[in-house]
Amino acid sequence: MLLPRIIPCLLIRDKGLVKTVQFDGFKYIGDPINTVRIFNEKEVDELIVLDIDASARGAEPDYRMIKNLAAESRMPLCYGGGVRTVEQAKKVISLGVEKVAISSAAIDDLSLISRVAEEVGTQSVVAVLDVKASHMGGYVVWTHNGTKSTNRSPKDLAIELEKAGVGEVILNSIDNDGLMKGYDIKMVEAVHEYISVPLTVLGGAGSVKDISKLIRRFGVIGAAAGSLFFFKGTYRAVLINYPSVRERDQIIKDNLHERLSLA
Repeated sequence: MLLPRIIPCLLIRDKGLVKTVQFDGFKYIGDPINTVRIFNEKEVDELIVLDIDASARGAEPDYRMIKNLAAESRMPLCYGGGVRTVEQAKKVISLGVEKVAISSAAIDDLSLISRVAEEVGTQSVVAVLDVKASHMGGYVVWTHNGTKSTNRSPKDLAIELEKAGVGEVILNSIDNDGLMKGYDIKMVEAVHEYISVPLTVLGGAGSVKDISKLIRRFGVIGAAAGSLFFFKGTYRAVLINYPSVRERDQIIKDNLHERLSLA
């Protein structure tokens, strides 16, 4: 039985763990390896690691860092950043990573998704769509850390990516990134019903209630977050945290109860 997933997202810059607000204002949080160890103890469902250095600079993935992260991680690991070829994707997977995430390279060439899927399996291929609300209404996908517009809607791109063979789509709200005011539900609605592959949502979660709201609305979905799992209190003190097993069970129980009552 497929269940919702609650997923911390780690952003890597200059080999350190950072957090952003609307893709800007990088705040150093700590060491990625130590953070993974803490999340191991908290028995998280899955981890997403995005190397925003590699993406922005056009650099290859940092394979040594990936190997070290995968060696420490006791939970499924999704890595993204700098992957532009089938060979790079295969090497990332060979280091012990379960999923490889591709963003701008996949949007530029959808055949990359098909070729990677043929080598590592559809279930291991993830596409990341960084999304902004459009001044004309609707939503637009941006690349290169939110600096270059594709002039394409996330719905259209998600449909094309699924046809190309992607196994999962991550929708990342640039507008809500780091604000901790809740997920952009309308953004999710604009994509969710049009694809059948798993969907994970990132950007804006500020409380467990936000996660519960997302799961109640969409059911089996990935609820990813950064700030929620790294900061505590008004002054955003760094404190690695994650919902307890009891809290996670309650979120799933509430979701199932609501869906059964609506059936």
